[in-house]
Amino acid sequence: MIRVMKKMAVAAVALAVMPQAAGAQILGSDAAACAGGGGPAILARIEGLKDRKGNLKLELYPANEEDFLQDDGVLVRAGKTFRRVQVPTPASGARVEMCIRVPHPGRYALLFTHDRDGKNKFNFWSDGAGFPANTKLGRRKPPLASALIDVPTAWRRRRSGPNICGGWAASAR
Repeated sequence: MIRVMKKMAVAAVALAVMPQAAGAQILGSDAAACAGGGGPAILARIEGLKDRKGNLKLELYPANEEDFLQDDGVLVRAGKTFRRVQVPTPASGARVEMCIRVPHPGRYALLFTHDRDGKNKFNFWSDGAGFPANTKLGRRKPPLASALIDVPTAWRRRRSGPNICGGWAASAR
């Protein structure tokens, strides 16, 4: 069974300034897009990591079955949406916030992974994964519907309940 985060909240931000939670630093090369209204962007709040090893990664895909989880080189060569933000797992803190820019408001597929061994290859037995929706995953490829997120043209909030394997929850702003 895939180990998953206990809680992940995802916020879609479009040209809006988001207040930052006390003590929570927004991580990733796109952090300014979420911290200062440089959107459109997605702010992922991740809680309940199994440990503080390895790397955390957010990946943005086109919102269709053919391209979801496709090799990044294939997507880039075809001129399709693909973006990755990767950071070392912070040594401490109850919650991690990561930001990833999107090309424009619209619908995307989002994947979060915790690469615990740092080998940059997903290991079903030890790594964690998360998506914005509430679905059980197990050892199969996740359905596209579990990864979909809408990035609005204006700031908004939406909440949903516990997610895959009872592991985490998502909300979009």
